[in-house]
Amino acid sequence: MDNNDRFITSTKNLTDAEIENSLRPTSFDEYIGQTKVKESLEVYIKAAKSRKESLDHVLLYGPPGLGKTTLSHIIANELGAQFKVTSGPAIEHAADLAAILTNLNQNDVLFIDEIHRLNKTVEEILYPAMEDFALDFIVGKGPSARNMRLKIKPFTLIGATTRAGMLTNPLRDRFGVICRLELYSTEELQVIIKRSANILGIKIDDDASREIAMRSRGTPRIANRLLKRVRDYAQVLGEGHVTKSIADKTLQIMEIDELGLDTIDRKIMLSIINKFGGGPVGLDTLSATISEDSSTIEDVYEPYLLQLGFISRTPRGRVALEPAYKHFGIEFYKN
Repeated sequence: MDNNDRFITSTKNLTDAEIENSLRPTSFDEYIGQTKVKESLEVYIKAAKSRKESLDHVLLYGPPGLGKTTLSHIIANELGAQFKVTSGPAIEHAADLAAILTNLNQNDVLFIDEIHRLNKTVEEILYPAMEDFALDFIVGKGPSARNMRLKIKPFTLIGATTRAGMLTNPLRDRFGVICRLELYSTEELQVIIKRSANILGIKIDDDASREIAMRSRGTPRIANRLLKRVRDYAQVLGEGHVTKSIADKTLQIMEIDELGLDTIDRKIMLSIINKFGGGPVGLDTLSATISEDSSTIEDVYEPYLLQLGFISRTPRGRVALEPAYKHFGIEFYKN
């Protein structure tokens, strides 16, 4: 299965853009969750504005779908600054980055998504830009070559990444503010779902919003995606009113269980439990058993199963843990 075709994935797909833009909060007051990150950023922003300086460069990291782009928009709004957006893979040459940086106005916010995917040459141009607000160029060739420094206007770089470990140390060290975004609680997701339903004009019961929240894997992007699908069923089966029974029926049809596990998640766990006696089983063996690429299992499916405490990665392979047995109603025998 292509991860882009998987409904429950937190990776952004083409259908998410329209709904996310319409539901995106524009201030810290509207932004739900990430309380510690929000409180810290509010202090830093107020301090920077009182000094009439640009905010220190900000690194936002954490799993996809938690609101890194939304939070970046809010930072720019709170600063009263222009917001420029690009991504690591889109900046192919050093000249591309230089063109972006020289066109920034005083205290603008530049957002680079997937910043871990910047190539090395581009990244080296970024170092003096972040530290000294300057671009360094080599003019000429051979013995007559000389270094030229071009000053640029002070700006704030916001980098977003799902893989902070892939950032080089020199780049990471140049961020003055580093924030990790955590998965959302069911209660926080329920508030987000009710807010989204209100914006979309959907009538939803409290127990229905909680049902959707419980199956959203701690991720607002998935919560909004599920709400959109439940709305379709409610429009046909319930005159537009989302009740718990309609929400439950919709999610059952989509084969998403009460913990947010989908067909492939269950296939992985039941293969480990039933075919390999709970493990350990090697990743390549598991991959061949369920006909999924090993890197897809490791990067896409396993993180949430690890968070639930359903599996453990050991030197000998993957092992199913007691909570997984309980969830599937299988008796657990400790090896």
